[in-house]
Amino acid sequence: MTGPLPVPDQVLPHRAPFLFLTEVTELEVGVSASGHWLLTGDEDFFGGHFPGRPTLPGVLQCESIAQLGAYALLSDPAFSGRLALFGGIDKVRFRRQVLPGDRLDLHVDLGRMSARAGKGSGRASVEGETACECELLFVFADST
Repeated sequence: MTGPLPVPDQVLPHRAPFLFLTEVTELEVGVSASGHWLLTGDEDFFGGHFPGRPTLPGVLQCESIAQLGAYALLSDPAFSGRLALFGGIDKVRFRRQVLPGDRLDLHVDLGRMSARAGKGSGRASVEGETACECELLFVFADST
């Protein structure tokens, strides 16, 4: 897709405090996407995970990858008005700590798709160093 891309909350149903995607920078609708999540350090979870050594929880890294995948899917008019819900997460690996102030760069490739479910794989990195990799299974549900 060329030109400026819609901001995440124009495509995704997620809202603060559970929107973990700041900007989408590349999009091939229904196929792949790249973007990032800017971590300010003011996010509430840093206060308790862990006091004295704040670390982005790994499950939120997976969630940010999944939100990018949902953006790529929901940008397709065929999936308009749907929700992409987790059906499973496989082959997850966490390779580095993500800290307050980091920019988590995200990329997702979507695989097999049907009207009811699909698969994808994604990567999150900081300054080119992989932080998280995972395979995603999602199912579609109506948004109402």
